[in-house]
Amino acid sequence: MRLNTAIPRSEASILATNKVLRNTYLLLSMTLIFSAITAGAAMMLNLPHFGPVITLVGYFGLLFLTTKFSNSSLGLVFVFALTGFMGLTLGPILTMYIKVFSNGSELVMTALGGTGVIFLGLSGYALTTRKDFSFMGGFLMVGVLVAFLAGLGAMFFAIPALSLAVSAMFILLMSGMILYQTSEIIHGGETNYILATVSLYVTIYNLFLSLLQLLGVFSGED
Repeated sequence: MRLNTAIPRSEASILATNKVLRNTYLLLSMTLIFSAITAGAAMMLNLPHFGPVITLVGYFGLLFLTTKFSNSSLGLVFVFALTGFMGLTLGPILTMYIKVFSNGSELVMTALGGTGVIFLGLSGYALTTRKDFSFMGGFLMVGVLVAFLAGLGAMFFAIPALSLAVSAMFILLMSGMILYQTSEIIHGGETNYILATVSLYVTIYNLFLSLLQLLGVFSGED
């Protein structure tokens, strides 16, 4: 008599989800470290700010390539290219905060710590409760688009108040994105760990910058 050794579908689904989670958080950790290294290199070399055009073209270009090759080994190459580039763009911003504010280093570390607490807290909540936050998807996409366009307006027309409002919006939206993206992985909505990594990385990046900007305005010392 032949025994049926096939894994039940539900169990196979759980194993697949756990694999995506494991690979996502492993790759996310590696990309964050690599991004920190490139940011540090940019600070040591005292690179100038890339400007909005180069930053946006580089970001969307590398994001497109990462998405296009997300199902091949080339996707990993472009993930590190994208996160490394974002680290390079971050370096001059950190240098500016450290030079402009006497407590600039403290602001950077506070923003970094706040980002870590928010990410670990919200992702841990989504993982332990296993709640489905997919209903937030549409609202978050519209919110991010509106905030992005408002941010461009604040940048090109130099409106400080709007810039602060956009930073506050991004903190709320990125917090929601952490819940949504983690939920998508848990419930099988996202099965590609490369795309999941990119989504979480961009969320963390934007969350950190938004926190840093608000801290600079309200806690920065000349």
